[in-house]
Amino acid sequence: MTTHVLQFVELSDQDRKAATTFDKLGEDDQVEVRVRRKSGEDQVIRLPANAAALLETALGHLVQGERVAILAENQELSPNDAADILGISRPLVVHRMDVGDLPFRYVGKHRRAKLKDVLALKSRIEAQQAAMEALAEDADDLERHGV
Repeated sequence: MTTHVLQFVELSDQDRKAATTFDKLGEDDQVEVRVRRKSGEDQVIRLPANAAALLETALGHLVQGERVAILAENQELSPNDAADILGISRPLVVHRMDVGDLPFRYVGKHRRAKLKDVLALKSRIEAQQAAMEALAEDADDLERHGV
């Protein structure tokens, strides 16, 4: 049985319609989150600017109907989770691990890769794809101009 680290949150259509967003945060703005407990007691949490910006971004995506997951940079991912992030198959992720493109460690018999390494690989893959697309465009231009 595979457990996935990626846990997405999404809002129902009803919740999206009822949600209110706030204007873009300014440099000196302060954000406080108020939690109303079942007992009726309120708890107020003051967020530092970086945490408030993260909350602002996550809420924006949720209100637009997107699914959101928040992971720590050093979070370890299974090959299935890495495949979801990379947009490739699990066997290809395992191959990338075997050839050294994606650092990993074993936890028992299971492979685990850090999120930061998965994102670095994703960046390299996207750069390679962009370079290949640019080469294809250059080849098309040369062909059109009879060179």
